[in-house]
Amino acid sequence: MSCMSIYRCLPLAIIAFLGFAVSAHAEDKKPNILLIVSDDTGFGDLGPYGGGVGRGMPTPNIDRMAAEGMTFFSFYAQPSCTPGRAAMQTGRIPNRSGMTTVAFQGQGGGLPKAEWTLGSVLKTAGYQTYFTGKWHLGEADYALPNAHGYDEMEHCFLYHCNAYTYGDPTWFPDMDPKLREMFDKVTKGSMSGKAGEPAKQDWKVNGQYVDTPEKGVVGIPFMDKYVEQSGIKFLEQAAKNPEKPFFINVNFMKVHQPNLPAPEFKHKSLSKSNYADSVVELDTRIGHILDKLRELKLDENTLVFYTTDNGAWQDVYPDAGYTPFRGTKGTVREGGNRVPAIAMWPGKIKSGVRNHDIVGGLDLMATFASTAGIELPKNDKEDKPIYFDSVDMTPILTGSGKGERDSWFYFTEDELTPGAARVRNYKAVFNLRGDDGQETGGLAVDTNLGWKGAKAYVATVPQIFDLYQDPQERYDIFMNNYTERTWTMVTFNDAIVKLMKTYVEYPPRKLQSETYTGPITLSGYQRFKYIRDQLNKEGVKIGLPTGN
Repeated sequence: MSCMSIYRCLPLAIIAFLGFAVSAHAEDKKPNILLIVSDDTGFGDLGPYGGGVGRGMPTPNIDRMAAEGMTFFSFYAQPSCTPGRAAMQTGRIPNRSGMTTVAFQGQGGGLPKAEWTLGSVLKTAGYQTYFTGKWHLGEADYALPNAHGYDEMEHCFLYHCNAYTYGDPTWFPDMDPKLREMFDKVTKGSMSGKAGEPAKQDWKVNGQYVDTPEKGVVGIPFMDKYVEQSGIKFLEQAAKNPEKPFFINVNFMKVHQPNLPAPEFKHKSLSKSNYADSVVELDTRIGHILDKLRELKLDENTLVFYTTDNGAWQDVYPDAGYTPFRGTKGTVREGGNRVPAIAMWPGKIKSGVRNHDIVGGLDLMATFASTAGIELPKNDKEDKPIYFDSVDMTPILTGSGKGERDSWFYFTEDELTPGAARVRNYKAVFNLRGDDGQETGGLAVDTNLGWKGAKAYVATVPQIFDLYQDPQERYDIFMNNYTERTWTMVTFNDAIVKLMKTYVEYPPRKLQSETYTGPITLSGYQRFKYIRDQLNKEGVKIGLPTGN
């Protein structure tokens, strides 16, 4: 080869090398993560789940997510707001962190300092972390997002929507004035702050159509506008430093009741109801976040995950969600726990995939850690051993393998062991919570039987359902002379024993929100120490049923 030929080839070689280097760098760069969470969204409300236009509430942006990514059909949350969000943030069953129920404003407390969160774990992998929207994991300074691994939180809301109406005389004119004064004093509105700094209140929240942050108050209808604005602002800032991977958690307040759509969405749904208008608003705001991600060309290296915190609240017409399953938010039925979830990740997740693996909000922790290239911590933040219930979904997302999870446990507020359990396609229901398991939803309008206390009774002999053939849990096949399935208890016992053994080695934390739920019996008090000692000495054993 002549010298001139060599010189001609050099630029091509350099270009090829640079192209390889850029490609390799892109491969090495950790993906960004965008987690979008809505509130109380019904399994059947959204277009990919048979809702959308057919429910009078078009969801074109969520439809597009499903078309470009993976839609989950056996994705589980917890049965109410606080435990659902605790499970997602910590990757742990809520009773492990003590976050099993919803706290009233003014109670303080919240997510223990020792817990890891999505934010704090991803910080160890070099991520920039950001939180906006509904938190609902406590109001003490140590329990806020900016104290739990998030570099910044903006327009963070500490309660469910209805909590902001408690002190409002137009909502509850019969409230004692002293109690109203207390709620006005202790209820915190929009909170913002950076890590290491005290959080500050931006403005109060009330239940009216007012948008006056300059006067110190904004109404429920406008909250999600500020959540959307915060999310977009963060993405614009993150785009200026593309070498730094980011994790942003956007939590919309809708569609928790009372659904008060922003004025521009009033009667914009086909249905013209508050709930349908609010779903249209939610879909539009999710679309704005995703449009900004695409506009900034951040989408190609971003894992986007959307889900909701718990099953639908069905019993507030027309201000509630829809699910084809039995039961409602607050129960161990499928309707209280099976929720919509969609993931997008260009180049990793194929378009239009419909997945039926058993997965859930608990699994975001292990999945995001795997995506970031790190392992989960072995100890908590107080350097004590910690147990995660999270399973890595990455093989499912990328199509490289099946998920490792074959079971799911359902809990209500005061349960250490599950009120129901699913192993593969079979489900055992022990705690029927809701007046002996009577109908909820459309067959029990306004009675809301599924939300009356922690349990109706606990059954020694459970109900058994085949969720493949009977996803509505209508046909108990445990001791039926045609289809008896007593043998399923072998697999349920095995799964529950494995769970119970983890409590011996990794004791749950103190409940972070307690209220009076009825008398504590003397026999229960005396039995407590005996059971604890028995677990330590003998482990956990569950006998098999004898049949009929």
